[in-house]
Amino acid sequence: MAELATIARPYAEALFKASASDLDAAAVWIEALNEIAKNPQLLQFADNPNVTAAQVFELMTGVAQVALPERSKNFLRMLIENGRLSALPEIAAQFRVMKNNRGGSSDAVVYSAFAIDSAALVELAATLEKRFARKLNVSVQLQPELIGGIQVVVGDEVLDFSVKARLEQMKVALTA
Repeated sequence: MAELATIARPYAEALFKASASDLDAAAVWIEALNEIAKNPQLLQFADNPNVTAAQVFELMTGVAQVALPERSKNFLRMLIENGRLSALPEIAAQFRVMKNNRGGSSDAVVYSAFAIDSAALVELAATLEKRFARKLNVSVQLQPELIGGIQVVVGDEVLDFSVKARLEQMKVALTA
């Protein structure tokens, strides 16, 4: 995975510098392209030696759900022609980190066994922002295997308040 991060870094940095005047607009289209590039069937299609770069480009721009500015189309063409389409998710992730760093915020993913209502999520976000001392872009992902509670991931920090984690702690304590 480190190799993919190494490949993606120059692309993400170039995109960040080129889009410095309007990072929010660039974030919208890079995320849209990222969602498309995560599709395994698309990657298989792109890797087919009988398929041209133009065909891959037309397919991706055809399914994009947002209007793609010329800059994004040029960026996409370059990735496809250089055979770096599989690096697009990592490029998008590194771009998001650079954008967040400039704005003084971070992404936070809350894994929960159950859906969290909006009022509880607002309260949780405020608590987490105090804990991490920065603005957080909070998203929620359901993980029923947690049994109950939540797990919060901010960058490389993990806070685990799940029932599953507590059961594992009890198991270790009882078998020690």
